[in-house]
Amino acid sequence: MASARGTKRQKVHEDGETEADRFVAYLNESQSPFHCVDAVKRRLVAAGFTQLDERKPWELERGGKYFATRNGSSLIAFAVGGAFDPDSSGFIIIGGHTDSPCPKLKPISKLEKEGAHMLGVVGYGGGLWHTWFDRDLTVVGRALIRTAEDRLEPRMVSVGRALCRIPTLAIHLSVGDERTTFKPNLESHFPPLLATEIKAALWRDTKTMNGAPGEAGASSRHTPLLMSVVAEELGCEVSDIVDFELQLADTQPSAIIGACREFVSSGRLDNQGTCFTGTRGLIDSLDDGSLATDTSVRMLTMFDHEEVGSLSAQGAQSPFFDETLARVSAALGADFFSIKARSFQISSDMAHAVHPNYSERHDGKNRPRLHGGMVIKHNANQRYATNSIGASLIRRFAELAGVPIQEFAVKADSGCGTTIGPITGAGTGIRTVDVGPPQLSMHSCREMMATDDVVHAVQLFVAAYRSYSTLSKTVEVDGPDPFWAAPGVGWGLKTTSH
Repeated sequence: MASARGTKRQKVHEDGETEADRFVAYLNESQSPFHCVDAVKRRLVAAGFTQLDERKPWELERGGKYFATRNGSSLIAFAVGGAFDPDSSGFIIIGGHTDSPCPKLKPISKLEKEGAHMLGVVGYGGGLWHTWFDRDLTVVGRALIRTAEDRLEPRMVSVGRALCRIPTLAIHLSVGDERTTFKPNLESHFPPLLATEIKAALWRDTKTMNGAPGEAGASSRHTPLLMSVVAEELGCEVSDIVDFELQLADTQPSAIIGACREFVSSGRLDNQGTCFTGTRGLIDSLDDGSLATDTSVRMLTMFDHEEVGSLSAQGAQSPFFDETLARVSAALGADFFSIKARSFQISSDMAHAVHPNYSERHDGKNRPRLHGGMVIKHNANQRYATNSIGASLIRRFAELAGVPIQEFAVKADSGCGTTIGPITGAGTGIRTVDVGPPQLSMHSCREMMATDDVVHAVQLFVAAYRSYSTLSKTVEVDGPDPFWAAPGVGWGLKTTSH
């Protein structure tokens, strides 16, 4: 007879496969920050959320479900508890980011070398750039189209076929250290090969372009071949394209791999993992009808530009987050400063799983494993925002959800990355903790994570959304009566009088 623990693990495995299938479908829709926000928007609308316009006043209702976007690449969604009390309620927030390291097209990408048409690109973020070589790549992003009514209309671009490739140098032509250490120059070695001049000339002679490219607008800055492909994808004339923001993407679809079908293999897991699981967590938390009696505001934030420091009009350092908190507070009649002091933020970016081939790179005790559950991320130098209060709340949410928890801290002789947690925590003053599912190959063109950890993340977020309004009452740090001094209050801890 199977043990209770074995039965539970089997259930997590089965749920993980189902959730991972949904995740893979989402990843294949979401190849850029613009596509990410669009994919989340469609799921929110299907779940009954209403889009708000930042340019207009907001009228909100208890029990209402809303979202707003900025630049089409950042999004904040929230559901207002039906029992919201302006004098005692708070926000429970899960935050992530929409961007990932990638090569982006330069403003003038037209480039010809040695009879070849290339694309001028620049590395965005801290990518493992060698992983982009010898992969079949395409272009994705956003284009700006001039309509017949002389309006500028943004449209998403996702060319569904391989357009270019960054070829490596043959080992026979390598010299010296090049044979043992691959250190490409991103200016001279990174431009992708789009076409040869021979075939481009034949194309010009035989193919009728979607409108003459001319010498103005985007056509003067990018090769006619690329312009024609983008125009065909958008169903418009080349001359209609005013500008675009395009990046390279791998054409290999995201997939579930492994002998036991236990790994998600994909680009952009950092941080589409949170964008997907956070959205699922918010929507799934509403399924039991608990929002009707909840006092909290359940919020999801997804910011662009985390990989380059978050300093933009729509990044985590922008006023987008704090302005949204202020507008929601005002619309619900709550004091802005008081409600922030009653709130809690879970900054969820991906975590580093211990690598079987590089296990010495992890601390001897703080070694998250794939399938091992959500990771609480600690750093004494505040590269992560975690403290004991936030970590304790996460462990309590995990206990309620039946989700395993792991701990991570870098080795004392290693540097540490950071994420939106310290930025948004410092910018708002809201208590913040950094967590995330473990993964391997972070910032590679192709990353991997475990299927069970997808469902672990969703389950933790559902529990956080549903239980924060109750658990928040058990945490009193800066008030006149600390919770540990109040008999009968807390998590079943025995108290003594002083």
